Amino acid sequence: MNIRLTKSPDLPAMMRIIQDAQIHLATQQIDQWQDGYPNESIIKNDIQSGNSYVIINENSEIVATTMFTTAPESTYSSIDGDWFIPVHQTYGVIHRLAISAKHRNQGIAKFVFNHFENELSRNNHTSMKVDTHRGNKGMQHMLTSIGYKYCGVIYLNTGDERLAFEKVLK
Repeated sequence: MNIRLTKSPDLPAMMRIIQDAQIHLATQQIDQWQDGYPNESIIKNDIQSGNSYVIINENSEIVATTMFTTAPESTYSSIDGDWFIPVHQTYGVIHRLAISAKHRNQGIAKFVFNHFENELSRNNHTSMKVDTHRGNKGMQHMLTSIGYKYCGVIYLNTGDERLAFEKVLK
């Protein structure tokens, strides 16, 4: 597998993957991403800001999409709990990770996290922070299985709560 920055022609494939993820969450009775988020406008903004990535398999097929940044996440400045590394220090964030329906349970999410954790470590960043919906037990399980620790609850700009996790990088 390979990870690369998104190109504009990737957008239709990315939106199909996001729709797959929305359906998957709905079948699990999780209301995350059921309000039209993330939409094409948000993904285009990620692409324009240089924070959108696609994951390509050995058949040159786009199998997943994500947003990764080292810019401070405004909603992380206040947490009902405690971060291990204060938010004024550098950290990475992964958002909007979606994997195509036919490629789930193949270790792609772990591959994505490992890739960006290694990039952060190479650039002397101290941690990766991530948040997920309380109902998204699959993501929570994956995060804890790769060394992420629960830190508390953050609130999105919409007021929705998310469970916050962090992994301190060596």
